Amino acid sequence: MTTEKAYKLLALQENISNRAAKDLIDRGVVSLSGQKVLLARADVDVKKTFKIQPIAKAKILFEDDKILAVDKPAFLSTEEVAKDFQATLLHRLDKETSGVLLFTKDEEFHAQAIKAFKNKEVKKEYIAVVCGKLIESLEIDKPLITLKKGNVAYTKVSKQGKEAITYVEPLMLEGHYSKVLVFIQTGRTHQIRAHLKSANFPILGDTLYGGKPAKRVMLHAHKIALLGYEFTSKEPKEFAKFI
Repeated sequence: MTTEKAYKLLALQENISNRAAKDLIDRGVVSLSGQKVLLARADVDVKKTFKIQPIAKAKILFEDDKILAVDKPAFLSTEEVAKDFQATLLHRLDKETSGVLLFTKDEEFHAQAIKAFKNKEVKKEYIAVVCGKLIESLEIDKPLITLKKGNVAYTKVSKQGKEAITYVEPLMLEGHYSKVLVFIQTGRTHQIRAHLKSANFPILGDTLYGGKPAKRVMLHAHKIALLGYEFTSKEPKEFAKFI
């Protein structure tokens, strides 16, 4: 069997540069035989054909003179979405997390919103698909610390960490997986991902935190409410039937 590096083979297949091919793999949209390609430098049979998942565009959910709510698709970074809008970013979502992303358009309102986040007055609701059978509500109150190596962040439970509280409610079971609602009282980096790992319910597709491979990290920012506003993003179609 003749092999080639995944990114080089993808570049030939799509008639794009090696750099562009590597970016697609790093973004998480390239699969091979139904499995996401995780390493751009992995050796791949040259007879294999890659499949590239299309990336949707961010859509405006609501806009007035104070706030802009955007429906962020998976596989786009928060910073990439922010470039398309003339507003100030209020918070962030991980690249493979889809859902409601907020911007502010007024300095006074921005200060009020930051204060609301700091005072834990913002209500955030997520939908996730996790590995394991979760049949009862769960409260995870464990301090978290985030370690960074280059551009990669990893969060874990630590006595030296900051306060972090997550609530989880079951929605449905299918096989050995569960769809759940997640509410966070604090907003630490990778909080939901790290807390669910610590409870032995890692998110499907979140291989960094022990989840089984899937086409994407199955985490969606479903709803957020602050300062009299409430915005909702419908769960993506892959969440309706997740196996």
